Amino acid sequence: MIRTREIMISQEMATLAPYAQKSGESAGRRHPEPPHAFRTEYQRDYARIIHSRAFRRLEYKTQVFLNGTGDHLRTRLTHTMEVVSISRCIARALGLNEDLVEAIALAHDLGHAPFGHSGEEALNEQMRDHGGFDHNEQSLRIVERIEKKYPHIDGLNLTFELLEGLQKHREIYQPPPGSDALCYLNPSLEAQIANLADEIAYYSHDLDDGLDCHLIHPIQLEQLEVWQESYEDVKRRYPEIEGRELNAYVIRCIIDREVEDVIVTSAQRIAAAKVQSVEEVRRQPAALIGYSERLCAANRALRTFLYANLYYHPDVDQVNRRACEMLHRVFAAYLENPNLLGANTVGRMEADGLHRTVCDYLSGMTDRYLLDEYKRLFGA
Repeated sequence: MIRTREIMISQEMATLAPYAQKSGESAGRRHPEPPHAFRTEYQRDYARIIHSRAFRRLEYKTQVFLNGTGDHLRTRLTHTMEVVSISRCIARALGLNEDLVEAIALAHDLGHAPFGHSGEEALNEQMRDHGGFDHNEQSLRIVERIEKKYPHIDGLNLTFELLEGLQKHREIYQPPPGSDALCYLNPSLEAQIANLADEIAYYSHDLDDGLDCHLIHPIQLEQLEVWQESYEDVKRRYPEIEGRELNAYVIRCIIDREVEDVIVTSAQRIAAAKVQSVEEVRRQPAALIGYSERLCAANRALRTFLYANLYYHPDVDQVNRRACEMLHRVFAAYLENPNLLGANTVGRMEADGLHRTVCDYLSGMTDRYLLDEYKRLFGA
């Protein structure tokens, strides 16, 4: 039997939770397109992101450690795939739309600058008087403006629901263009899952990379509930394992505990809210996807620890600071001579302004391309 789009839509209606976002009920795209015979709208979004140039560049962008530092350390691409995996697990357990949640997770970091959060801070400083820089907003800008895949259309022409999922940390969400609906407070549950899965992935895996590079030592983690609870459980079951094998399995158990907590807690919140549609989800005063209070507090302690002991560790911070000095100098060189940007980028300058055009170009660079460009411009 050939599974047509109509059959897949029918299966969604029959199997997904009533409050899931179904592809057959999508608000559509800014530029209407004829439906595909064998793919739902969110499956098309998924494919468009996978085939984008911005997605391919994630392989060479920093997560925490400068790209190229070690073959086993995370990059933006491997981090993204881990977020997809966690998102899919939570969505499946709650009866939500896996295609949509995976597509949002795939696109969530497209706007990250080279050199990770240090690069983002450097670009934000350069853009302080010109609208600032935020990687979440840049992800939206990439898929709506910068990517060019279709004639006469800027961006990837993604669905409203995918774009909604990339609008992190908004206080108010706007309804689809032309809709009579009112503004609302929360996105779909699928969007909420992708946002939380990002947090689960980067806290646990940044901790893993820090241990692997010996910038963090297990003895430092003994006061962290997130670590100690899983550590004691692993040692009780496998008293013989030590070292890297022990650390890796503890990290695995931390992720399992976080995911299970989110599934159970979120299911309880959804039941208590008595939502029966995605529209009711959007009108809720607070997000329904989340941790238990106990784990939320434990994760705050982990976040504080990582900032104090990993993200600003001298061995990480010094390298990133030097890289950001290069970014500042390249930014200044482009402002002085915009023709260095290339014809396609210069063509956007009239509409976007010089600073935003330069920022777009720099934020899209991989770590190694920026280093090469610095060498080309300054010979060092």
